[in-house]
Amino acid sequence: QVHLAESGGGSVQAGGSLRLSCAASAYTYSRYCMGWFRQAPGNEREGVAAMHTGGGGFTYYADSVKGRFTLSQDNAKNTLYLEMNSLKPEDTAMYYCAAEKAAYCSDRRWKSAADYNYWGQGTQVTVSS
Repeated sequence: QVHLAESGGGSVQAGGSLRLSCAASAYTYSRYCMGWFRQAPGNEREGVAAMHTGGGGFTYYADSVKGRFTLSQDNAKNTLYLEMNSLKPEDTAMYYCAAEKAAYCSDRRWKSAADYNYWGQGTQVTVSS
Protein backbone atom coordinates (compact mmCIF):
# COMPACT_ATOMS: atom_id res chain seq x y z
CA GLN A 1 0.00 0.00 0.00
CA VAL A 2 1.28 3.44 -0.94
CA HIS A 3 0.06 6.55 0.81
CA LEU A 4 0.40 9.85 -1.00
CA ALA A 5 0.02 13.25 0.62
CA GLU A 6 -0.06 16.42 -1.45
CA SER A 7 0.67 19.91 -0.23
CA GLY A 8 1.49 23.32 -1.63
CA GLY A 9 -1.73 24.36 -3.31
CA GLY A 10 -3.19 27.82 -2.89
CA SER A 11 -4.48 30.91 -4.61
CA VAL A 12 -2.29 33.06 -6.84
CA GLN A 13 -2.72 35.66 -9.52
CA ALA A 14 -2.07 34.90 -13.15
CA GLY A 15 1.64 34.85 -13.86
CA GLY A 16 2.44 33.62 -10.37
CA SER A 17 4.09 30.42 -9.20
CA LEU A 18 3.38 27.54 -6.86
CA ARG A 19 5.22 24.38 -5.94
CA LEU A 20 3.25 21.26 -5.17
CA SER A 21 4.73 18.43 -3.13
CA CYS A 22 3.71 14.80 -2.94
CA ALA A 23 5.16 12.82 -0.06
CA ALA A 24 4.99 9.08 -0.60
CA SER A 25 5.16 6.45 2.09
CA ALA A 26 6.45 3.41 0.27
CA TYR A 27 9.26 1.04 1.10
CA THR A 28 9.98 0.61 -2.59
CA TYR A 29 9.63 4.24 -3.68
CA SER A 30 12.05 3.75 -6.55
CA ARG A 31 9.71 1.42 -8.42
CA TYR A 32 6.81 3.65 -9.33
CA CYS A 33 5.61 5.74 -12.19
CA MET A 34 4.41 8.84 -10.37
CA GLY A 35 2.60 11.82 -11.73
CA TRP A 36 0.28 14.72 -11.23
CA PHE A 37 -3.25 14.95 -12.50
CA ARG A 38 -5.73 17.77 -12.26
CA GLN A 39 -9.46 18.04 -12.41
CA ALA A 40 -11.56 21.15 -12.77
CA PRO A 41 -15.30 21.09 -12.04
CA GLY A 42 -17.18 19.47 -14.90
CA ASN A 43 -13.99 18.21 -16.52
CA GLU A 44 -12.33 14.84 -16.65
CA ARG A 45 -9.17 14.22 -14.69
CA GLU A 46 -6.22 14.98 -16.95
CA GLY A 47 -2.58 14.06 -16.74
CA VAL A 48 -0.22 16.96 -16.14
CA ALA A 49 3.21 15.35 -15.77
CA ALA A 50 4.80 12.03 -14.86
CA MET A 51 8.17 10.43 -14.29
CA HIS A 52 9.59 7.17 -12.98
CA THR A 53 10.96 7.40 -9.48
CA GLY A 54 13.84 5.08 -10.29
CA GLY A 55 15.45 7.78 -12.36
CA GLY A 56 16.27 7.68 -16.04
CA GLY A 57 13.60 7.54 -18.69
CA PHE A 58 11.50 10.43 -19.82
CA THR A 59 9.65 13.06 -17.93
CA TYR A 60 6.29 13.55 -19.56
CA TYR A 61 4.28 16.76 -19.68
CA ALA A 62 0.91 17.68 -21.06
CA ASP A 63 1.18 20.10 -23.97
CA SER A 64 -0.73 22.71 -22.00
CA VAL A 65 1.97 22.93 -19.32
CA LYS A 66 5.19 22.37 -21.27
CA GLY A 67 7.70 25.11 -20.63
CA ARG A 68 5.82 26.30 -17.54
CA PHE A 69 5.73 23.30 -15.20
CA THR A 70 8.70 21.25 -14.04
CA LEU A 71 8.54 17.84 -12.38
CA SER A 72 11.29 16.75 -10.03
CA GLN A 73 11.87 14.41 -7.12
CA ASP A 74 13.91 13.99 -3.98
CA ASN A 75 14.47 10.28 -3.50
CA ALA A 76 15.89 10.76 -0.02
CA LYS A 77 12.55 12.24 1.03
CA ASN A 78 10.33 10.03 -1.16
CA THR A 79 8.83 13.25 -2.48
CA LEU A 80 7.71 14.35 -5.92
CA TYR A 81 7.51 18.05 -6.75
CA LEU A 82 5.64 20.03 -9.39
CA GLU A 83 7.01 23.52 -9.90
CA MET A 84 4.36 25.62 -11.62
CA ASN A 85 5.33 28.94 -13.16
CA SER A 86 3.50 31.46 -15.34
CA LEU A 87 0.23 30.17 -14.01
CA LYS A 88 -2.94 30.85 -15.96
CA PRO A 89 -6.58 30.91 -14.86
CA GLU A 90 -7.12 27.73 -16.86
CA ASP A 91 -4.67 25.95 -14.54
CA THR A 92 -7.27 26.25 -11.79
CA ALA A 93 -8.16 22.75 -10.61
CA MET A 94 -7.77 20.20 -7.87
CA TYR A 95 -4.35 18.64 -8.33
CA TYR A 96 -3.80 15.00 -7.45
CA CYS A 97 -0.65 12.97 -7.03
CA ALA A 98 -0.82 9.42 -8.36
CA ALA A 99 1.41 6.37 -8.40
CA GLU A 100 1.53 3.12 -10.28
CA LYS A 101 3.97 0.33 -9.50
CA ALA A 102 5.80 -0.12 -12.77
CA ALA A 103 9.20 -0.63 -14.27
CA TYR A 104 8.82 2.55 -16.29
CA CYS A 105 6.32 5.23 -17.29
CA SER A 106 4.73 4.45 -20.63
CA ASP A 107 4.46 7.27 -23.14
CA ARG A 108 1.07 5.89 -24.19
CA ARG A 109 -0.38 5.37 -20.72
CA TRP A 110 1.10 7.95 -18.38
CA LYS A 111 -1.90 10.25 -18.92
CA SER A 112 -4.45 7.53 -18.22
CA ALA A 113 -5.85 8.01 -14.73
CA ALA A 114 -7.27 4.48 -14.81
CA ASP A 115 -3.75 3.04 -14.88
CA TYR A 116 -2.77 4.49 -11.50
CA ASN A 117 -3.51 2.49 -8.39
CA TYR A 118 -2.69 5.00 -5.70
CA TRP A 119 -3.97 8.55 -5.26
CA GLY A 120 -3.57 11.38 -2.82
CA GLN A 121 -6.43 13.45 -1.47
CA GLY A 122 -5.72 16.41 -3.74
CA THR A 123 -4.69 20.01 -3.26
CA GLN A 124 -6.55 22.97 -4.72
CA VAL A 125 -4.86 25.43 -7.05
CA THR A 126 -6.75 28.60 -7.92
CA VAL A 127 -5.38 31.16 -10.37
CA SER A 128 -7.15 34.47 -10.66
CA SER A 129 -6.93 36.81 -13.63
